Amino acid sequence: MTLIEMVEHASAKLESAGVAYGHGTTNAFDEAAWLVLWRLGLPLDELDENADRVLSDTETEQVRTLVAQRISTRKPAAYLTGEAWLQGVAFTVDERVIVPRSLIAEPLADGTLDAWLSDRTRRVLDLCTGNGSLAVLAALAWPEVQVRATDISADALAVATLNVQRHGLQDRITLALGDGLAAAPGTYELILCNPPYVNRDSMNLLPPEFRAEPAIALDGNVHGGTDGMDFVRDLLRNVARRLNDEGVLVLEVGNERANFEKAFPRLLPVWLPTSAGDDQVLLLTREQLA
Repeated sequence: MTLIEMVEHASAKLESAGVAYGHGTTNAFDEAAWLVLWRLGLPLDELDENADRVLSDTETEQVRTLVAQRISTRKPAAYLTGEAWLQGVAFTVDERVIVPRSLIAEPLADGTLDAWLSDRTRRVLDLCTGNGSLAVLAALAWPEVQVRATDISADALAVATLNVQRHGLQDRITLALGDGLAAAPGTYELILCNPPYVNRDSMNLLPPEFRAEPAIALDGNVHGGTDGMDFVRDLLRNVARRLNDEGVLVLEVGNERANFEKAFPRLLPVWLPTSAGDDQVLLLTREQLA
């Protein structure tokens, strides 16, 4: 069996099993290619170059076992491989953190946010950092800044530490344990936040792949609400005083734009374009928040 035949076979298996995607891939074929290439120790972007490679019996069995594990456990592929990619950058991942997929990474990496910053931008805060991916991307995008990255989960920060070290950014990224802004003294030119924001009804409908992730990073109803905006309410109540005069907040709310606008009808954010649409990530200035 050739590699491409194995990918097609694995893709059919995943499709028929009804697994859910959204942790780095969006369809069965891409998920299968990821699993096959990773299991064989090949670069994930070299499918075409290796398509006609003939697999040994041992390799075939190893791939079949991995695909069967993906189906039986319904864990995201990133938990099985221990690695995920965001904007072409590799990150260490395990079940202590959600798989990195924040749409904030897109305007951060493509330069969209540069228009809101200045040559005086020196301090960036990444709230709810998880595995530290946004903090790392911010440090890579702006070599002159210092980044503080916080999370309420000590487990998440342990994984973030691995990624800060992986990218050699220990001198520019400071990790801190704490709830929201409590772990972030001082003021910042830019605050990034991909918080828990999933509403209660949606939480109840999440497929197993998403339920395999830490609920604390997804469930936006920590104070007993239902609209997913509990953390966001706390944040917007206090964040203005943590931004300097020219500071901005970039906040991801995913599919919860309607709930955000209902909760904060007086705010008029800038909605930033992303691959998932123009209603997933917003930007607010300190003036608007004050």
